[in-house]
Amino acid sequence: MPISIPIRSAGAPAPARRPGFPGSPAGKSSGLTSLPPLSLYVHVPWCVRKCPYCDFNSHAAPAGDIPERAYLDALRSDLEQSLPLIWGRQVNTVFIGGGTPSLLSAAGLDELLAMLRACLNLWPDAEITMEANPGTAEAGRFKDYAASGVNRLSLGVQSFDDAQLRALGRIHDAGQARAAIEMAQRAFPRVNLDLMFALPGQTLAACRQDVREAIAFGTEHLSLYHLTMEPNTVFAKFPPQLPDDDTSAAMQDEVEALAAAAGLQRYEVSAYARPGARCRHNLNYWEFGDYLGIGPGAHGKLSFPDRIVREARVRGPESWMTRALARDGSHVAESVEVGPDDLPFEFMLNALRLKDGVPAASFSERTGLSLAVIAHQLEAATERGLLDPDPTRLRATPRGWAFLNDLQELFLG
Repeated sequence: MPISIPIRSAGAPAPARRPGFPGSPAGKSSGLTSLPPLSLYVHVPWCVRKCPYCDFNSHAAPAGDIPERAYLDALRSDLEQSLPLIWGRQVNTVFIGGGTPSLLSAAGLDELLAMLRACLNLWPDAEITMEANPGTAEAGRFKDYAASGVNRLSLGVQSFDDAQLRALGRIHDAGQARAAIEMAQRAFPRVNLDLMFALPGQTLAACRQDVREAIAFGTEHLSLYHLTMEPNTVFAKFPPQLPDDDTSAAMQDEVEALAAAAGLQRYEVSAYARPGARCRHNLNYWEFGDYLGIGPGAHGKLSFPDRIVREARVRGPESWMTRALARDGSHVAESVEVGPDDLPFEFMLNALRLKDGVPAASFSERTGLSLAVIAHQLEAATERGLLDPDPTRLRATPRGWAFLNDLQELFLG
């Protein structure tokens, strides 16, 4: 799903100064004294039809005809080859994303989860999330998915307006979306609803109606994404007429107000939740935790005592399957150590997406760098009114959240 961060100019600096920071950079990483929590991401690359706004690694599989057997065999091979990198570590959360993971048969999903339990040190109370579309065929499998161990479903509703769903290239209609929500809420302990706003020709009233209808289901978690024109998509090539910036900003304000009135707190740029219902898997991303990514095009970040490594799998499903089954490591397209010059930006890019930020101590815990490395940037951000002056927490001010790109860019090497 496209994630939008507003791109605005932060304007004149505010007269503030961040107290309590040492003045000189400490230089290189001293290494990690402990490893962060570990999550697993599993990528299922197929969709019934590619949506015109989507730039994810997804591939059309008409009528849901996917090579499930070959995929599961390759996935096991990918996972088994990754195990030496995570020996002894517990896996706290699992996220099965795509694509459309709900194209997997009930038996296929059951086999996948059995594989994970056999190969990994999976916490008994691990959050296991699966993305799904509201199409009738997929919704019919919800009870089976839950019986296999999925305990959180992320349902890609996007809109309750049939005209908007057609414009977005979705294969479900509003009636199917409503039915799927009710089926999901009966099957799973937690259900996330994904909506989009600032859609082609959308009015403020229409946006308001979408959000109100989603809230009316009593959902505990809403992900609300601003539609963006991503490169190499159909919408980028043939851009539709979108609401202007003022209307889009009014929609964002309305979304937040409606969610807050219903008891859903905005805890991340695009996420709103009731107390206790935040997505643990996504929180691990924003808190700069570790995650192993398996499947075609999957990305991962893994920490070791002396380094932090980012990985990416081969994107093409057929190529990834062939290479994974060869068991020669060729299914990993990229494995790069993140250097100390890049770590501050990577950490802050994630942490500042959280409305409450993170403890200042977590910077050193997760990067192995002294906080002194970014002392000048912290002071500059505070002087501009973009960062909270509390020295114990790294957190954007309301102004900083409004100009998040500007704040994050201060930490570029």
